[in-house]
Amino acid sequence: MRSASVPLLERLVALRGCHGTAKPPAARRGTVRCRSGGGSGAAAVAASAAKNAAAFDARHGRGRGAGAAAENAAAWNPPFRAPVEPHPVSPRRVVPPDLSIPAPPYAATGIVPSPPLFAQHRILLHDAASVARMRRAARLARNVLDLACDLARPGTTTDAIDARVHGALLAAGAYPSPLNYAGFPKSVCTSVGEVICHGIPDARALRPGDVVSFDVSCFLGGVHGDNCATVVVGDTNDGGIKEEGGGKVEGSPPRDWRGVPQRTEFGSAEEEETYLTGRRLVRAALEGLEEGVAACRPGGCLTEVGAAIHAVSDAYGYGTVRKYRGHGIGETFHCAPFVKHYRNSDRLELEPGMIFTIEPMLTEGSEECYEWDDDWTVATADGGRAAQFEHTVLITEDGVEVLTLPGPALG
Repeated sequence: MRSASVPLLERLVALRGCHGTAKPPAARRGTVRCRSGGGSGAAAVAASAAKNAAAFDARHGRGRGAGAAAENAAAWNPPFRAPVEPHPVSPRRVVPPDLSIPAPPYAATGIVPSPPLFAQHRILLHDAASVARMRRAARLARNVLDLACDLARPGTTTDAIDARVHGALLAAGAYPSPLNYAGFPKSVCTSVGEVICHGIPDARALRPGDVVSFDVSCFLGGVHGDNCATVVVGDTNDGGIKEEGGGKVEGSPPRDWRGVPQRTEFGSAEEEETYLTGRRLVRAALEGLEEGVAACRPGGCLTEVGAAIHAVSDAYGYGTVRKYRGHGIGETFHCAPFVKHYRNSDRLELEPGMIFTIEPMLTEGSEECYEWDDDWTVATADGGRAAQFEHTVLITEDGVEVLTLPGPALG
């Protein structure tokens, strides 16, 4: 099942494909080709991203302006840090049988069911009922993702965060999609530092300045919801927030993608560099996701998504991981179409009813990666840090709907 040259998601789909409750006319085999490769759109994205990267660099006295991506990235010098190492992993999470929570077919055995050969490349077009279920699962996944990000504080272990994610999903009547998926032992993927994806929660305590990604997915109402986000641990500042009792209100500090005020004071130049380089990487990964989503529209090309993301990574001087990709999603966790986050020639025409994830993984240095001995954890080959963001999106009649936006709790 494992291969160094074939992406994990595609290796898994070869075992069970993309099939659900849709009738044959509601599926496509992925052979419809679009005309545009998105060249002009990618150029506009590149110009915008270069401007944004240069503005960030200029605010911190770095870089040479837009159009000098390599030089701008080289102006930053992330301090040396020890590589992330495996720590003890607690026993596999369990779902108490008395909760009677519906589970995906692999939950009991860890074996992902094999599909008929003819279904391996089918692309499901979701009908209104399926879309409604997908919205609900995606919303829950996002709410729990926000919980995981809020729990990422110095001294907290990723195992403790996994326990909270596990409990929150069960309380909502959902099954944690990663749990026992091809044997994965936990309910969320936690990827710290140079770990790109599929990190197993363990006893390592998070440290100030850690860049950590949380990939939260759930099975609810017979379908999966999936999303991911990255935060910089300890990058919080109460400046600009009025304390109870009428305490002082200081000038507004910078804020992260959640609106959380970020630090403005640091104990040393090295500490400042750790936080600022982490922020820059996280910002680029989020911008890559946003531009990838913006490239989606009915009649558009799947290749435009990868072109937009690659344009952003280039503008910031980062790598974009090629080995792991976005994917179709529904009753099956991972299925066609597979979404590359780099320039490619996958000119599949996007059609209303398609639902898939976009999940760029950007790296400080090379995008080359390798798997740890646990056969899950994927890390950069050169030790550079990585950041990832992910949305589940629906192609609509007039554009794209992001199913994993923040929102109120489910009723």
